[in-house]
Amino acid sequence: QGRVSVALLPSLAAGWLPAVLKEFTARHPGIHLDIFDVLSEPCIAAVASGDADFALAAIRVDTPDLKAEPFCSDGFYMVCPEGHSLASKAKLSLQELTPWPFIHLARHSSVRQYLDAAFFPQTMRTLVEVEQLATVMGLVQSGLGITVVPALSLFHFDKPGLVARPMNLPGMDRQIYMVRKRERGLSLVASALYL
Repeated sequence: QGRVSVALLPSLAAGWLPAVLKEFTARHPGIHLDIFDVLSEPCIAAVASGDADFALAAIRVDTPDLKAEPFCSDGFYMVCPEGHSLASKAKLSLQELTPWPFIHLARHSSVRQYLDAAFFPQTMRTLVEVEQLATVMGLVQSGLGITVVPALSLFHFDKPGLVARPMNLPGMDRQIYMVRKRERGLSLVASALYL
């Protein structure tokens, strides 16, 4: 019996979390779950305020109140329509991507911040910025542009007519951290899910 609150990135909440929660709720049927599927900064804020027991976020936080432990690493993939000239390439350089129109996640997303850092000082030809991966998928599927997304979000792009190619380049790995309060122990319920 009890309650556990977790804040995590939407890509993790939609792709990775359901199988974990299915197993967890089968072992602990009386548990009430609160899930905050939000970007990294709101994840951290939810832990800091006490709204979430812990978070999975793409920001390393080491403060007097919060600590972060590595959880997993997430590579990036270029996604384009299958007829695109980049679709046939097994390996891609950043220079090969710069001429094409990009469909981007908004600047406040961790994905966009990693891309901006990886491309610097080059710039990308941004066609449009959107908030949701489903919107990115639809715009790329329609042929309006290409995108680069983390491996943990590729399930959104597993659609007819789309191709994903790995970006095996230095600096193109996103680290995901498990963040929790430094001084406060987790409840028994939160510990069971945390582990």
